[in-house]
Amino acid sequence: MKKVLGLGNALVDILVRIDDDRLLPSLELPKSCMTLVGVDQVNAILARIAHLDRQETCGGSAANTISGLARLGVPTGYIGKIGRDAYGDFFAAEMKRHGTEALLFSGSSQTGRALGLITPDSERTFATYLGAAVELDADDLHVKLFRGYDIFHIEGYMVQNHRLFEMAVRLAKEAGLEISLDLASHNVVRENLAFLQDMVARYVDIVFANEDESMAFSGERSPHEALVKISPQCRIAVVKLGKKGSLVKRQEERHEIGCVPAAAVDTTGAGDLYAAGFLYGLIQDYPLPVCGRIGALLSGKVVEVVGAKLDEAKWQEVEAALPLLLS
Repeated sequence: MKKVLGLGNALVDILVRIDDDRLLPSLELPKSCMTLVGVDQVNAILARIAHLDRQETCGGSAANTISGLARLGVPTGYIGKIGRDAYGDFFAAEMKRHGTEALLFSGSSQTGRALGLITPDSERTFATYLGAAVELDADDLHVKLFRGYDIFHIEGYMVQNHRLFEMAVRLAKEAGLEISLDLASHNVVRENLAFLQDMVARYVDIVFANEDESMAFSGERSPHEALVKISPQCRIAVVKLGKKGSLVKRQEERHEIGCVPAAAVDTTGAGDLYAAGFLYGLIQDYPLPVCGRIGALLSGKVVEVVGAKLDEAKWQEVEAALPLLLS
């Protein structure tokens, strides 16, 4: 079976349910937004909510995708940078527990954390400390890291470090890997547009984008038009439409794929797990519509739980549903 290597911001996701929205202003966190914070602020917030139950898991967009692939039985590896601390030990142990080869470097900062505060209305407010994750540098990479793998999946947030991003995709190509990119954020796309368009045209085989990201990347006014614009620049273009399903195009082959009905409680990780399902389908040489349906299945299941990881019960539902998608 083909092996998949991921690279991204290595973060520990910490999810906490809070009973009162009024806590957020006292923590200087705008509701329903993602706020980048420093180490002192994230540690102060964690101290304030130490009495509340929390759920912790290894996170970051690419790590979520890689963990999903690993659970589906795909051999995987992951490149990232963590701190020399308990959170770093936890991240490494979680990746290994999921069956992933953890190719982790150590940074001078504390391990990155994405603290998600969930209010009674199911809205999520994030305080994100990137920490050691953003210390990953082009000089850390060498072609030996990529050998033995077949597909390289990189999250779009890494494009903020141009030298690192280009080194990663260049080394992956030199090692003969197909390159999969999840654009990750429309703001990041807009801020790095010319560089990102150049990288996609030169290196990337598979592009995943949501509606906003696809339009930011292509300059078009609809996801359908964006799909047509992106497709010639790569082998496969995928535009995720949330509740409206997804669009997939490979040369003249084009498909509209529906979503899986879900009782959504939290959309975190939906795009990451869609990518995991889609890549799994490609590895199995399934037709593109089946790849999209597997992506939709995983995406639909993860929005029914809090956080970006499926629990064992949801994975059992996935395993029961997969044969039906192939019939």
